[in-house]
Amino acid sequence: MNVRKAPVSLRTVAAGVLASMLLAGCWTGSRPGSPENSGSVSARSSASGPSAGSWSSADATPASDPPVASFDPAAHGVFSGDTSPDRQTSGSGTGAGVAGPAGVTSPPAGSGVDRYLNSTVSWKPCGKYRCGSLAVPLDWNDPDGPAITLRMKKAPATGTRRGTLFINPGGPGSSGQDMLNRFDVSAFPDHDVIAWDPRGSGESTPVRCGSGAQTDAYFNLDSSPDDQNEWNALTAGNKAFAQQCRAASGRLLDHISTIDTARDLDLLRHLVGSPKLDYLGISYGTFIGATYAEMYPTRVGRMVLDSAVNITDDDSVTQVMGFDKAFRAFAQWCAEHNDQCPLGDTADKVIDSTTRFLDRMDSRPLTVGTRKLTQSLASTGIAFYLYSGTESYQYLGAAITWAQRGEGRYLLAAADYLNGRDPDSGRWESSAYAFPAIACRDEADRGLAGARTQWTADVKKAPILGPTFGASLSCVYWSARPAEQMRITASGAAPIVVLGVTGDPATPYEQARWMASQLSSGVLVTWRGAGHSAWSLGNSCVHSAVTGYINSGQVPSDGLTC
Repeated sequence: MNVRKAPVSLRTVAAGVLASMLLAGCWTGSRPGSPENSGSVSARSSASGPSAGSWSSADATPASDPPVASFDPAAHGVFSGDTSPDRQTSGSGTGAGVAGPAGVTSPPAGSGVDRYLNSTVSWKPCGKYRCGSLAVPLDWNDPDGPAITLRMKKAPATGTRRGTLFINPGGPGSSGQDMLNRFDVSAFPDHDVIAWDPRGSGESTPVRCGSGAQTDAYFNLDSSPDDQNEWNALTAGNKAFAQQCRAASGRLLDHISTIDTARDLDLLRHLVGSPKLDYLGISYGTFIGATYAEMYPTRVGRMVLDSAVNITDDDSVTQVMGFDKAFRAFAQWCAEHNDQCPLGDTADKVIDSTTRFLDRMDSRPLTVGTRKLTQSLASTGIAFYLYSGTESYQYLGAAITWAQRGEGRYLLAAADYLNGRDPDSGRWESSAYAFPAIACRDEADRGLAGARTQWTADVKKAPILGPTFGASLSCVYWSARPAEQMRITASGAAPIVVLGVTGDPATPYEQARWMASQLSSGVLVTWRGAGHSAWSLGNSCVHSAVTGYINSGQVPSDGLTC
């Protein structure tokens, strides 16, 4: 199970809701593949970030200026390796029309790419923000074909406007508009702050898959099979889900990669009149930013990439290892606060108590109303709390304690939040479908054999949660082939500030170090803390480094530790 990277602001809100219910004692795998690109690209042999100091866009001398939203695969280094041998090809790229998704429309008047470059965003009031929509090509290589819709939200600058800051919360497939609703725009008073729902997500043209019942069945699959019959059920379930997504989303699945999104973002930058892109991306949002910087290095302005995914070919530290490390930190806290967390008076006892509970769940899931808390969903629920670091330790301890006593509603609700299911209505958010659609276009895989081998390695490297997180098969049988696998170095880009959290569960700290090293102009800033997102959870030192750069162009010292 590779856990989705949901926006930390939504996780924090959800944790607060769960906390109140836990403390009151009342309540009225994930399976998508990770966008970490482990084994995807080759690291630079050496790198040195720019020195601290002031940076202005005038300091960059572009060697070339590619056309807006262009992409020439031959202009970028690529890697060879994984071949995705078991992907389903029926219906993929047939050009047989677009089935299902809302927001498919006719392209603007004109012809070729110019019909989009001459567009305007019509902004309308929506509460305290301005909301807008824009048509972009379904297929950027066929600008005269069908168009899809992007929806966005803007918080106008409150000071002297000097530009636009684009933000993205990650996912992949999480809503940028939702992020803006909780984003501290006052930190960037001289910027319009714009958040958009990337293609396939939120209110933009969405990826659709099966019915609610079919999606429930998919997320209820046992991702840690014990015998061949369980493996057969897991593979059949993933094949069926992939087919449901193709049937409901059609050709959209072939044009949902981060390369497509970077092209969308370059159009947005152009249409708001910004010669350079100022950008703050969290988690998978760092992959959007890094991809943009590789494709359009001369148009990178002040870019901050927080809680970086893996853009290198070093897979020695994987996501499940990050969750294991984070759970060990929780276990130590729990042992030291045994009055609040009665799972054991030593970290080893807390770990043993939890793993024994998860082992029992394999054959004895807990009944929660009309549903079951399975072993896989219980593991996802635990992961949910780890995203928020120490803020959620008390609530995680309570949720596990209740589950051990037979009350599984709290872990199930946490799993629902992380998977994209509304715990009350049972409706699935678009992110549940956009996540695999984007992730499986972004990364190649090694088929079923590779997934089984990877799970065996995960169990050895992450013995706490690796066994129950299970094998990730969603990309194995996906119906779209992987997009170009670029080697990302962003040569010629302005300084790119990369934030890393030493106790990050979802994007382990090592990945931030690797990204900062591989990017030609990478600058690493480290927050010694726990949880996912230094910007959302970090201290004043982190905030000063980010605001100083975006607002004033002050590049933090490479290697700064907060």
